[in-house]
Amino acid sequence: MRTIQSAALIVNAQSRRGRKLFKQARALSKTLPFPVKAHAVRKPSMLETTVKRALEDKPDLVILGGGDGTMSGLVDMLVGEKVALGVLPLGTANSFARTLGIPLDLPGAMQVIADGHYRRIDLGMIDGDYFANCAAIGISPLIAETVPHTLKAWLGRFGYLIWATWKFMRFKPFTLIVGEGENETRLKVVEVRISNGPYHGGTELVDGATVDSGEIVVQAVTGHFKRRLVWNWFASFFRLEARHGTVESFSGKSLRVTTEPPLAISIDGEVLAKTPVTAKISAGVIEVAAPGP
Repeated sequence: MRTIQSAALIVNAQSRRGRKLFKQARALSKTLPFPVKAHAVRKPSMLETTVKRALEDKPDLVILGGGDGTMSGLVDMLVGEKVALGVLPLGTANSFARTLGIPLDLPGAMQVIADGHYRRIDLGMIDGDYFANCAAIGISPLIAETVPHTLKAWLGRFGYLIWATWKFMRFKPFTLIVGEGENETRLKVVEVRISNGPYHGGTELVDGATVDSGEIVVQAVTGHFKRRLVWNWFASFFRLEARHGTVESFSGKSLRVTTEPPLAISIDGEVLAKTPVTAKISAGVIEVAAPGP
């Protein structure tokens, strides 16, 4: 069991619930059996600087409060450091927390940290960029690039759904190429998920992806028509067996991913790359507080 002597609490106070919950998180952190230095970050541009400053104090644990984009954007900074990660899910979808089985309420998530159980997990990589949970090609980057922050902040997942429906009308299927040369596979698809965990957009979509498998999973929703994606989301949301017939999956330690035409890639909700890319796994690279067995 990992011994924690001190911790840093860093909350993205611009995430949907971050502004309201920082004070509660700071109060709850005082009940932990070790000292916690708290930081509220109101400008996303200051997140990396705040984490760097916190790491200078050599804490044993960094507790991050925010959404999937916050987690994915900062997890790179913890790789190679002798520090564990604690997760407070304060975002819209909270797919990373769902993957780990962390409660989505603040007291429950803080209790996981207090219980002191840790597990070593993989991180995905798009070229040289680590990510925590899932990258996507298709409608997800189109939404992420354009969704008004105020709509997402005030209406949460419902507002995200409204914007997604609007953007869906302008979206077109595309060609996916996995692999290279004689080993390449070409498919007509409506969405691609590059996953280190099963959740995407808060829904369990990629059954074969886990955070400790040592492999990255590329899942393609196949088809020539947009309604295929609607059916996949519906079947996945209600856990229908038919969901398996809408996808084709590839897995491995490293996979080359290309699209025609070249398309943007959202990484845990933030548009950060463009095809072609190499999707890889970095096995057991970070330790995170998670519910015990």
